[in-house]
Amino acid sequence: MTPPLPNNEPRRVIAGEALEEDRKIEQSLRPKRLAEFIGQKHVREVLSIAVEAARTRGEHLDHVLLYGPPGLGKTTLATIIANEMGVPIRQTAGPLISIKGDLTGILTTLEARSVLFVDEIHRLLPEVEEILYSALEDFKMDILIGQGPGARTHTLGLQPFTFVGATTRAGLISGPLRTRFGIVLRMDFYNREDLEIIVRRSADILNVPLDDAGAAEIAGRSRGTPRIANRLLRRVRDYAEVRAGGKITGDVAKQALELLQVDRYGFDEIDRKLLETIIDKYDGGPVGVGTIAASLSEEVDAIEEIYEPFLIQAGFLNRTPRGRMATALAYEHLGKKRRAGQQPGLF
Repeated sequence: MTPPLPNNEPRRVIAGEALEEDRKIEQSLRPKRLAEFIGQKHVREVLSIAVEAARTRGEHLDHVLLYGPPGLGKTTLATIIANEMGVPIRQTAGPLISIKGDLTGILTTLEARSVLFVDEIHRLLPEVEEILYSALEDFKMDILIGQGPGARTHTLGLQPFTFVGATTRAGLISGPLRTRFGIVLRMDFYNREDLEIIVRRSADILNVPLDDAGAAEIAGRSRGTPRIANRLLRRVRDYAEVRAGGKITGDVAKQALELLQVDRYGFDEIDRKLLETIIDKYDGGPVGVGTIAASLSEEVDAIEEIYEPFLIQAGFLNRTPRGRMATALAYEHLGKKRRAGQQPGLF
């Protein structure tokens, strides 16, 4: 369960975070079993073995940490884990657990072997996180009763459960919490072939006429992210119904996405502005992320979490010890020329 986006974050059509329009649609598009889950081969194999072993022993699955950029399927996998184990799932998010009592209430009502999924676990408050340590390791929880000299500690036993944590910022998870996870899995951006399969599957579910060229065009501009692929599919469907007789072909998809200002690499105006800022104002870098954020009137966290990951993955931006640098691909894509003697950001 992803909390609403901050008020100052633009609602980008290529945003990896869930927008309000995505929430209901995603429920129908999400796969329910590991066999239906497309991509992330290593993740699927590890979970498949772990789930089968836990079922065979009649035990709870070991605690799972899923990390990586938004929109890659972490919430979907948490639900799939519960489905494969045949147990209920309880979902919440780190920012929504504001006091110890919130987490205490959740933990004490969990059924045996059930799944507790907490999104954005890097945003758990330290005092709340401390409760998790003994709960995850020993399935026990200490409760302080009373105040002052007469206060005493009472230990509550918990039903064995599986804790699934998801985060886009694994580096912000504390060491003590990280060590409680037995299965740690990184989610990577999807390749184009897997995204084409996802787009075709979603089109079938939504009853959208789509040919292979249309699927390829949408997949190629989806930034390696299934959530974005599904969102672009819906926007292209709207365009096709109004201007192209309802069928999505390669040309129709291209026209629709260009109207949305999503270019062939999946970049929108903000991505291009970020790269242009580095190239035009700072000679291609290196330049500090704080300086870039100030130039764009953005927050540093937004640059690091929302904009940078795909630009780096796609080879348009380098993160170096001295700062960010635009690569030769960025110059070429934006039609820019390097000054004489200027080094491209290729390392």
